[in-house]
Amino acid sequence: MSVLPILLSIPHGGSRVPKELRHRVCITPQDLFVDGDACTSDIFDLGDDVQRVIKTDVARAFVDLNRPPDERPLHHPDGVVKTATCFQQPIFKPGHEPGSELTGLLIERYHAPYHARLKEATAEPGVRLALDCHSMLPSAPPVENNRGEPRPLFCLSNRDGATAPPALLGELAASIASAFEVQSERIGLNDPFKGGYIIKRHGGSRLPWIQVEMNRCLYLEKPWYDRETLRVDAGRISELRECFRDALQCLRL
Repeated sequence: MSVLPILLSIPHGGSRVPKELRHRVCITPQDLFVDGDACTSDIFDLGDDVQRVIKTDVARAFVDLNRPPDERPLHHPDGVVKTATCFQQPIFKPGHEPGSELTGLLIERYHAPYHARLKEATAEPGVRLALDCHSMLPSAPPVENNRGEPRPLFCLSNRDGATAPPALLGELAASIASAFEVQSERIGLNDPFKGGYIIKRHGGSRLPWIQVEMNRCLYLEKPWYDRETLRVDAGRISELRECFRDALQCLRL
């Protein structure tokens, strides 16, 4: 198979606590697992089958690469450096939340380098499409205005046409529906997400950017997932990765 001319960004698949925060956190492993995009590094990383894969091992709960660097604590609890999870569980011990200096250091060491890598990759002539890959909860969490509202199996976003042509968005939706054997109406287009900071910052140029959200019900539910041990069936993850690969191979790039 020839290398697909695609850049894959996987910003929320990590679980590591940055060394700068190790003595400050109180978040449980279960809350950390649920707050991030668990398993996306394995599902979406197609390795040498695509032009570039950029990801991180740092957990979203500590440095959110899909948030603007000016959305800082304590005014933005769901910003670039969070103070609570999407289920409103505290991340740090009382009185140990990062201040402005530490927040700036975290952005300098983790947020800025990730975006520098994306900027470098988007300039590569062999890349024709960039996908920012995420997972989403089956229903909206408490931090959302529409809490509890069911979500589609996939959501594809181009910020209402600002970061990728509508025709390309539709083609990707059709290829995902075919590869994953799901009904097209279960794929949301710019709903419930319009697209986050990553595609907003890097999209809108010669390279189309699309945000991809996969519903976690496809792998973090029985029989594939054990909530007590946080174990996920490796065979299911492999199956989803092959479906994702098949979907991208169908695109005319």
